[in-house]
Amino acid sequence: MNNTIDDIQMTKRVLPIVLATSIFMQMLDSTILNTSLPSIANSLHESPLHMQNAIVSYVLTLAVFMPVSGFLADKFGTKKIFILALLFFSIGSFFCSLSQNLTHLVIARVIQGIGGSLMTPVGKLALIKTFHKNEIVKAMNYAIVPALIGPVLGPLFGGYIVDFLSWHWIFLINIPMGLIGILLSQKYMPNYKAPSTHFDLKGFLIFASASLLMSISLEWLGNAKNLTPVLLVFILSFLLLFFYYKHALFAQYPIFPLNLFKVRTFRVGILGNLATRLGISSVPLLVPLMIQVDYGKSAVLSGWIVAPMAVSAMFGKSVVIRILNKWGYRKTLMFNTFIIGLMICLLAIPAVNSAVYTFMPILMVLGFFNSIQFTAMNTISIADLRNYHESNGNSLLSVNQQLAIGFGISFGLLLLKIFQEHLPALHLHEAFRYTFLAIGILTIISGFVFRRLHPYDGNNMKTD
Repeated sequence: MNNTIDDIQMTKRVLPIVLATSIFMQMLDSTILNTSLPSIANSLHESPLHMQNAIVSYVLTLAVFMPVSGFLADKFGTKKIFILALLFFSIGSFFCSLSQNLTHLVIARVIQGIGGSLMTPVGKLALIKTFHKNEIVKAMNYAIVPALIGPVLGPLFGGYIVDFLSWHWIFLINIPMGLIGILLSQKYMPNYKAPSTHFDLKGFLIFASASLLMSISLEWLGNAKNLTPVLLVFILSFLLLFFYYKHALFAQYPIFPLNLFKVRTFRVGILGNLATRLGISSVPLLVPLMIQVDYGKSAVLSGWIVAPMAVSAMFGKSVVIRILNKWGYRKTLMFNTFIIGLMICLLAIPAVNSAVYTFMPILMVLGFFNSIQFTAMNTISIADLRNYHESNGNSLLSVNQQLAIGFGISFGLLLLKIFQEHLPALHLHEAFRYTFLAIGILTIISGFVFRRLHPYDGNNMKTD
């Protein structure tokens, strides 16, 4: 009996680390490529403008396969699918490093995307099923930090790797991490299954098509010169979501049951994630872009400017449990969203002749509150899910977060383009300032979503 208890305790200690490693691999890989595309394009004899396909192919693969992650985990077990996901991601990374042309790279990125689409949702599902409700906040707190520091450190690592090594190492660094994850998973990843699983093929095809079209529209949104085709694809994705709604009303085993949305905390968590990530997701892209394009600084320096966000995120992790225990989810999320919006607005204050280091204290404070926001939003979303809804709810939350990140990045770029092109009297720096103000104000407004929470919501998640 003691051995069993010891094994359980060891699993609880190691499982968040395994999940954190997989999230870090995925988030780092998603962002490290951005600063490396010109170097990769030169090596593959391609135009840098065509290299966007290497990013888009990965994002679209995530959109297609994430909805099926819950079913696969229930059918074959969380351990088997998680290890398979790590294997796909590592093999895809290896093939990326061997790519001789853009076609090879895109195919390899699709293989990576299949692994990435299963890796994080299945790892989170195992964590949710392993820990009691009052332990999940602490466990998720450790696992969620890579989601904060990955987008910040990715461009910095990418710049150094390209300058001092070669672009191939951007992908090769995933292989030892993936192997470590596989070895740890073999020993410590539980293999949870559902007693009975039914695959909703029709619902999957409809929902996956809607996610795919929405991802395509979001990818086009930030770079489109003509918004008409973007809006048409976006509208078509919403029509498909409506068709899925009609299908799910009568399907016996829909891939995402509609009664998930009868759970208020899940409903608010989904909507809050979508709304507040508009600002959170756009800042790690807009700030380095402004420093490089507007201030004329190097990619490496721009990476160092945003690096304090990663450091302060670690401090946020250390206090979030005490804050949630004292103030509850409703007060914490409303106040925290206001602070995040305010910090984004403050990014508009430094003038064009200000030192770029002026942004560092603002970004440091922003990273601290981002850490609290991520942990609170992710845990309140699953607070009241029943056991039979955990797989479906977790998969849908992962899809929603992926789309929210894409929407935030595209929305930030779109606002910048609107201010730059339609207000020609504005200096480029002024266009950035207006963009930060608009995104910050919208983030503050999004905090009212969390008013729908009750003061006692999330009490079952409180630690002793």
